[in-house]
Amino acid sequence: MTGLAGCVLCGGTIAPDGYRWDCGGAQPAFRARVEATADDGAAGVSDRGKRRGVNADAMALATAGSWTIGVVCDGVSMSPRAERAALVAAEVGAASLVVRLRDGAVPEVALHEAAVRAGRAVAALAASVDAAPACTYVAGIAGPEGVWSAWIGDSRAYWLPDEGTGMALTEDDVGAYDALSAWLGADAGEPVPRVRSYRPAVPGRLLLCTDGLWRYLPGAGGLRAALVRRRGVASGGGGLLEEAGALVGHALDAGGHDNITALLIRPPVAVRAGRAAGRGR
Repeated sequence: MTGLAGCVLCGGTIAPDGYRWDCGGAQPAFRARVEATADDGAAGVSDRGKRRGVNADAMALATAGSWTIGVVCDGVSMSPRAERAALVAAEVGAASLVVRLRDGAVPEVALHEAAVRAGRAVAALAASVDAAPACTYVAGIAGPEGVWSAWIGDSRAYWLPDEGTGMALTEDDVGAYDALSAWLGADAGEPVPRVRSYRPAVPGRLLLCTDGLWRYLPGAGGLRAALVRRRGVASGGGGLLEEAGALVGHALDAGGHDNITALLIRPPVAVRAGRAAGRGR
């Protein structure tokens, strides 16, 4: 593993996660804006926002055969090194999904196992239960048979069709006063993800996002309308990367109080001919 030179605090070597190896100082602009794309056009944008010193959101995109995989995580702000938790969870979750889907695991099993592996990796970062990095987690996969999502916490997945009414595919894990009731971390116990599937009847997009976006556009209708408006004025042909950037831009224009991440996956053509049928557990 090769470090990056030039800590703004002391001039020392910076680790790949944006901290200096010895002093632990975070680099202010590290991951301030991150863009990612997959070969099939899936794309995501993550932005630090206007009020946060560090981007504690993270995302990962991958493909495995006919499957497109996305994972989005949001570091819990009250925990130490929350951005490390999010990065580790996103990378481990996506890598596990690639392996299990290539091995032929059914989507529900692959998603459950990936979330558990991500949770264990985040738990391993803790110096103690009282100093435990933590994050939320949402993963989505799209393939010929439909779209699936799994989540822990309040990062969300939505189905946003080209025509018709969109829908949320996740339900926030929150309790009184909107406090998180589930997350990944050593102080959260073994992860118990919920998994939901959906077979779209029309073309559309699977959106994975953090609360930095959905607090400004909390419903599928508002999110879909924002994409429709963007497609109506787009001239550069930027595809899903441009659309994800437009969603992030909406949150920034509305205040950008938190880190913001939007990741979009367009399912393959085979899904679009299917009859709508959803199931959850």
